[in-house]
Amino acid sequence: MVAGCTSVGVTTGWHSGGNGAGVSTGRNRESERGGERQGDAMTGSVKVYELRIYHVVPGKLDSLVARFRDYTDKLFAKHGMNSVAYWTALDEPVKSSTFFYILEHPSREAAAANWKAFQDDLEWKTVKAKSEENGKLVEKIDSIFLTLTDFSRLPRI
Repeated sequence: MVAGCTSVGVTTGWHSGGNGAGVSTGRNRESERGGERQGDAMTGSVKVYELRIYHVVPGKLDSLVARFRDYTDKLFAKHGMNSVAYWTALDEPVKSSTFFYILEHPSREAAAANWKAFQDDLEWKTVKAKSEENGKLVEKIDSIFLTLTDFSRLPRI
């Protein structure tokens, strides 16, 4: 897990005897979606999506967005992390202080390995240090792992 990052594993797939809240009970039905087998996302053996929410230092959102646009997205690709999309909010109170994105990973294990390689990358360390010369950009990061429901279609973004 990335330092300073809260991680929560959530599955929104069908499960028998579940609590209806979308939290995995470990009894997910496997389904076929587009030729890909979707199994139990909590075991880490299937494609997962990672929703990341950055709580940004006041006044630093533009700098963070620029870092992602100019460097981070390319570094994610270098380390096998597929960016689905990036978002900023339209309305306050989160408009000026929150950055959202989703990454696609082949599995939970791949996500962990790719994040480690990314964090250890000298280019990333240099970019991060340079972008934070006048103070850190992010106060807190939330990370939530998701799996598609059996009736979901991938968004066309």
